[in-house]
Amino acid sequence: MRVFITKTFKRFMRDNDLADKALVKAIQEIERGLHDGDLGGHLVKKRIARAGGGKRGGFRTILVYTRGKKAFFIHGFAKNDKDNIDGVELEESKKLAKLLLAYTDHELTKAITTKALEEVMYYG
Repeated sequence: MRVFITKTFKRFMRDNDLADKALVKAIQEIERGLHDGDLGGHLVKKRIARAGGGKRGGFRTILVYTRGKKAFFIHGFAKNDKDNIDGVELEESKKLAKLLLAYTDHELTKAITTKALEEVMYYG
């Protein structure tokens, strides 16, 4: 399983003191079927707890996910900011999902080199 974050998601993590460890835990839970919604088009919604807090008041994330293969965290927001993404954001996320899932290993390496993506060390 390879786990990636977009440049935008990396900024969200930095702004909210969210560690890679929380993403790994989220993927492990998703791999066991524990998520907060299948949005279609390989998009999954997953709650992540704040450091020192619970999931209820934590963060919502949207990720592109293919079981046992790849996951891309693409969108994050605090529950107190909004409850879900809107229809336009959903459609744009589905388009992004298609692009990301079509990346070859060479294209993934290039995206990492240019810092468009960052790979999270996954130990599942």
